[in-house]
Parts: sequence; C-alpha cells; structure tokens
Amino acid sequence: MTVSAKKLEGAFRIVGDWGDTASANAFLGHLNTRAFSPSTVRSYAFDIVNFARFLLINGSTLAEVTPMMVFDWIDWQGARSHGTPDRVARIPGAVRTAAASTANRRVAAVRSLFEYLVMAGDCPGNPVPSPRRQGSPGALTRGLLGHLGAGRSRGGGRLVRQPQMLPESLPVSDVDRFLGSLDTYRDRAIVLAMLLGGLRAAEVRGLQLSDVDLGRRRLRVIGKGSKERYIPVDGAFFTEVAAYLRYERPTGVTASGCFLVLRGPTTGQPLTEAGLRGVFRRHREASGATRVRPHRLRHTYGTELASAGIDLLALRELMGHVSPDTTARYVHLSIEHLAAEYGAARATLAASAR
Repeated sequence: MTVSAKKLEGAFRIVGDWGDTASANAFLGHLNTRAFSPSTVRSYAFDIVNFARFLLINGSTLAEVTPMMVFDWIDWQGARSHGTPDRVARIPGAVRTAAASTANRRVAAVRSLFEYLVMAGDCPGNPVPSPRRQGSPGALTRGLLGHLGAGRSRGGGRLVRQPQMLPESLPVSDVDRFLGSLDTYRDRAIVLAMLLGGLRAAEVRGLQLSDVDLGRRRLRVIGKGSKERYIPVDGAFFTEVAAYLRYERPTGVTASGCFLVLRGPTTGQPLTEAGLRGVFRRHREASGATRVRPHRLRHTYGTELASAGIDLLALRELMGHVSPDTTARYVHLSIEHLAAEYGAARATLAASAR
C-alpha cells in the first residue's frame, strides 16, 4: 500500500491506498478556500502523508488515533530516538531521520487536520496532545494580565524539544566561490536577491517583472501570509537583472514572472521549486561550497545587517518577520567581539582602582 502527495489540476492532493484520503483532501481543499499559499498547502500535504504512512504500517485509521499513537509516530520519525532506543526498536518501520523541527511541524499539520475534522463533525475530539502550559490548571493567576489565563504554550506548541540555534550565516569565501561558479546572469541575480535582499527562495521565484524597480533599485516582495514589503537592494543585483532581461530572458513569452527557465522543453515557463533546488545543487558540487543554501544566504543578509547595528524594527520589516523574537535571533556577538568587550571592561575597572 502506498500514499503520496501530488499536484493535480493546480492543487496538491493526497493519492494512494489510504482509506482516509477523502478526509485529508477535504482539509487541503479547506486550506485552499482560505487562501493559504500553494507552498503552505504543499507542506501540509506532505506532512499528512508522513502520518498516513505511519497509520498504514500500523493498520490504523484517523478515527482510531489516540494521544499515545501520536507520540509513537514521533518516535517512528526518529526525533526522540536518542532517549528511547528500546521503544523505537519496537515500532514497525521506525526511521531515525527527522529533525526535531521537522517533527514539530508535522505534528502541527496533523493537529490542524484533526481540528478541521472536529469542526466538520467527522471526529469527536482532537487526539493530538496540546503542549504543556506554564503553571497548573488550578493555580491562582497573578499580575495585571492574570485574567488572560495560565500563560502561553511552552515552545510555541511543540511536543518535541528542539535546540534554539542561532541563524547560520556563510563565510565570505564560500559565497565568493559559489558566485564564481554561476554561469548565467539569471542565477547570479537569484543568489544576490537572497544575499543582498534577504529574500526567501519562494519570494524570489514569486517575483514578477512589475516587482523589479530598476530606477529606484528596490523590489516589491509578497512574503508569508501575503504580506507586502518593499526592499532596497544593492546595485550589483540590478546589474545582473538588467543583463538577464537584455540577453537571457526568453523572448516572445507571455509569462509575467521575472525568473524563467532558460533552456529545455520548459523554456519560458516560471522557474519551479525543483528547478531552483537543482541550480543550487549543481553549483554546490561545481564550486565545492557545500554549505550554501538559499536560507543560509538570507541568514547571512540578516546577520550582516544586525552586526552593522541596524535598528531591529527596520531589520524585521526588511526580512518580513512576523515575530520580533525571530529578528532578535540575528543579534548575536562573535567570540572575538565578546573578548574585546571583556578586555576593555577589565581595563576600565583596573584604571578606576588606581
């Protein structure tokens, strides 16, 4: 028995031998009617497919899911295997590949699926456990905001503890090697949009010709949640874009997208997610800069601006963050900077003690 996610007639659907396919597809259709982005619906579809495969291996249906089965699913993904090797070994088809962040994202998707089924009257309750909350249910609330309840969920609704990592930026040497391997104006413009403008991969692919303002040297970007922002970008990006539009962009096409396929049977069509991944994969191998990824280029942009002392509100707007906590992660100091500050403070204390 197999189950997978496929794009059919412009929308992602779950297909295969899974008996709950209709319920899952009704949920995906619900997301489409609520104007969720295609990439978000795609992510939900693949996360639910992962859960469906677990249920098929165990001979269970959505109606039979219990809270303990959800934790068994997390173990099956391998996110908690470091602490429960015997338990994982007893689970049929257990794998040990999912990062904690991936497992938490999948849990959130399945929780949303069951919320929809409860709303539709197809399920009596949501079996996906809720995260622990600060304080016990019977504890007295204190403070000016005590009437709001027992506090926000720990870990943002995560069932698997995941480390709080700093954004991973790239050294100049890796960026230079990668850029040096790019052989088209289009590809250099794409990379510079991420490196000099902080755009996400999906935002770059979604750029329209009308979004590129060569005169003012800025981009109109539609980010997560259809949030619009305007980004000033260094002139090096617009130099590559202008050359791409003049010498490389296929002529006679009606596509309004900025970055198109340059050769092959799909010439003139918008660059796809798989196509962009292929560009990065090929040039990582050619350049030897194996750490270069679209999101690391974006992280490099945010880290460099934060290090230069940009106002956090401005950085948040430039990067299109919803939460200020996400932006604050970019404000981290190097070991060298900390050592220099520590040394300066000690020198000041020593001088004042004389």
